[in-house]
Amino acid sequence: MTYKIKLKKGDLVTVISGKYKGKTGKITMTHPKENKVTVNGINIIKKAVKPNQTHPQGAIVEITKPIWVSKVAIVEPTTKKPSKIGYKLDKDNKKVRVYKSSGKEIK
Repeated sequence: MTYKIKLKKGDLVTVISGKYKGKTGKITMTHPKENKVTVNGINIIKKAVKPNQTHPQGAIVEITKPIWVSKVAIVEPTTKKPSKIGYKLDKDNKKVRVYKSSGKEIK
């Protein structure tokens, strides 16, 4: 099953619950099948890697893991606060994303 994720790659989001609550970052990837998004600098784990060509000695690598969509919210640039996303039709009858809190269009 694929989920409808209203957030897109490049959106500035803030974490609203969990270990990283209050931190902000840009979305680097969306995962519609898992209902998750990968946010730059959020949910970083350390993983031990066996020796290979890139790490001949082996290494401990930091990896950014996906976070649930429900734990993040888009940041409205004017108020710097988290907001939900809605949809409206513009003049040309095109569907555009808008901030629910202010009604302004998301660029």
